[in-house]
Amino acid sequence: MTPARVTSRITALLAAALAAAVPAALAQESAPAPPQTDAQKIEELEQRLKILERKDELDKEAAAAKEKEAAKVTIGKDGFAARSADGAYVLKIKGYIHIDGRFFDEAPAVLIDNNDTFFLRRARLTVEGTVAKYFDYKLMPDFGEGRTVIQDAYVDVRLAPEFRIRIGKYKVPFGLERLQSANDLWFVERALPNNLVPNRDIGITLHGDVADGVFGYEVGVFDGVPDGGSTDGDTNDYKDFAARLSVQPFKKSSLYGLQGLFFAVAGTYGNTYGSLAAPGVAPYRSAGQVPFFTYRIGTTLPAATVADGLRRRFSPQGYWTYGRFALQAEYVSSSTEVRRGTDTARLKNTAWEATGAVLLTNDVESWKGVSPKKPIDFKSKQWGAVELVFRYGVLSVDPDAFPIFANPDVSAQEASEWGAGVNWYLSRNFRWMVDACRTTFRGGAPEGGDRARELVYLTRFQVSF
Repeated sequence: MTPARVTSRITALLAAALAAAVPAALAQESAPAPPQTDAQKIEELEQRLKILERKDELDKEAAAAKEKEAAKVTIGKDGFAARSADGAYVLKIKGYIHIDGRFFDEAPAVLIDNNDTFFLRRARLTVEGTVAKYFDYKLMPDFGEGRTVIQDAYVDVRLAPEFRIRIGKYKVPFGLERLQSANDLWFVERALPNNLVPNRDIGITLHGDVADGVFGYEVGVFDGVPDGGSTDGDTNDYKDFAARLSVQPFKKSSLYGLQGLFFAVAGTYGNTYGSLAAPGVAPYRSAGQVPFFTYRIGTTLPAATVADGLRRRFSPQGYWTYGRFALQAEYVSSSTEVRRGTDTARLKNTAWEATGAVLLTNDVESWKGVSPKKPIDFKSKQWGAVELVFRYGVLSVDPDAFPIFANPDVSAQEASEWGAGVNWYLSRNFRWMVDACRTTFRGGAPEGGDRARELVYLTRFQVSF
């Protein structure tokens, strides 16, 4: 058989097979499928349910992963905060405004130019947070009293709770009431001992908390500031050393009444030498912020009193809070070597104060401010928290300051202050304060007389965010 005939025969056979297969396949395809049994239906539904459940799990896992990677932003009573997903980067924006009133009822004749007034005591914006997990920072400018001042600007290296390093400008770790935030003070103005306490300085401090805050320590070196003073730079090559040790002995105990007990002891040590432009000594002020003691000043250096050597400060201090009650006490001793012309002396000035507070509402006292359990709500007839405060304090100037280094006809040797006030916490973020402070003086008038007493009424409208 020739190849052509073979090919023709194969083609014919394939055509015949195809013609027979196609009708059969079409017939099979058009035939109805056999009905499913109940068991098959249940199995099919179970498979579909498993698929849906797995899809829901995958969606939740994807959402959780997305949330974990996203930054968190919160706005509330503690201000604005933004935080990276891992917490290594944090930004917080806060602030507060203090609108004060100062009204004199009784005052020395020298106060004739001190008018009763409302004024902006503080207007501060705080930016703080964390970078790269271990580095905290804070920047706080103040726009109050018609001027701009950088109050705080520092970095805190947070290696461990027991070991941190702070560098920059901040409060010297010394005075108890000075270290308390201005937002949490029991009185509008701080007590007499703060005249002897350093305020803000530039330096470096090693600090930390031990045993979950039962013990605390702060040790630092600073440019050095006069009593009650702050600085943005040093005026000589000498530095001040500061240290403060604190303990809350019953913080972890079951004795609830003693858990709020706090003690500390602080000191500073250093040399300072003043000049005509920066004498290194400062005036002391009453609750009305009126100077009642001032070192002699002059147009030439021999006529002015300036710091001239060793300056030391020492302060035991403490507070106790229990339920609706709080007590605070502080003693400060400040000694400074001074010079006026060829005369020199070591002058030791001292001060102490005691403050008590009681809440009339069912709230809890705290050294870090009161958070009313029932903040003001007119519809619910909630009125916040109401607090009564009392204090007494004395500041004594070294008698050797007179008459060479201070003029006894205008500078008092001693000031004693009684104070009482009412604080209304409408919420954690708003407070209205009203104080009456009466200060009597020993010395400070011509011919050995006493300076006229001072009675001042202070008020403050305080808002924070």
